[in-house]
Amino acid sequence: MGQQFRPLEDGVFHFRCHPGISCFTECCARLHLILTPYDILRMKHRLALRSDEFLDRYAETFTKDGTRFPMVKLRMGRDQEGRCPFVTPEGCAIYEDRPGACRLYPVGRAAAAVQGQKTARERFFIVVEPHCQGFKEKTKWTVDEWLAHEGVSEYTAMNDAWLEIVSSPKSLGPKAHLQQKHQMFFMASYNLDGFRRFIFKSPFLTRFEVPSTLQEAVATDDVTLMKFGFEWLKFSLFGEKTIQPKRQFRAV
Repeated sequence: MGQQFRPLEDGVFHFRCHPGISCFTECCARLHLILTPYDILRMKHRLALRSDEFLDRYAETFTKDGTRFPMVKLRMGRDQEGRCPFVTPEGCAIYEDRPGACRLYPVGRAAAAVQGQKTARERFFIVVEPHCQGFKEKTKWTVDEWLAHEGVSEYTAMNDAWLEIVSSPKSLGPKAHLQQKHQMFFMASYNLDGFRRFIFKSPFLTRFEVPSTLQEAVATDDVTLMKFGFEWLKFSLFGEKTIQPKRQFRAV
């Protein structure tokens, strides 16, 4: 029997994972772990890699049923065990910068962006795997306690901003433009260093209004760059007025 998803009926659960438990790190194998843009940002910084280097070494691109955009998942080991590339006998080698889904585990979060609302609609459940002994531990949590303990809030804020784009029902326009828009989505979502080059090495800044203070921040800070990228995607994919063209390039 594989994973089971159980509702948090009273909002409380028992769980503790530690090196002394018999199943330690067994959950770090054969994963279909979808990476969000913020996951990649944190991981590439931790590993001192460029975005394209991280994607080449540790990621696989795929198209998920029900979505319009390319997605990225963590590449598992090619051996029979299919272990996460960052797991060691002592635990996660990038623990402080592990992906949001790893932070949440064994809690699962289902989120849906709601147009016109700043926060996503969410519900939580427990992911139960047959090998996991952590549920037999005495430590008790509420969901809010667990989220705070695992440092989830920053991930959630960044991921929900991206979820709004991924789940948008707005049209992408003519079919002839789809390939270009998919490429733009991939770059602004996952390849931040490539997106930065696009901004500063292409005619971008001659065509769009970007205040000098924002230019400086985008040039040096990846979180600011990512947030700007989300605004750019709303403009370039859906035609939302989140980015202002310069006067000579505005439609009459």
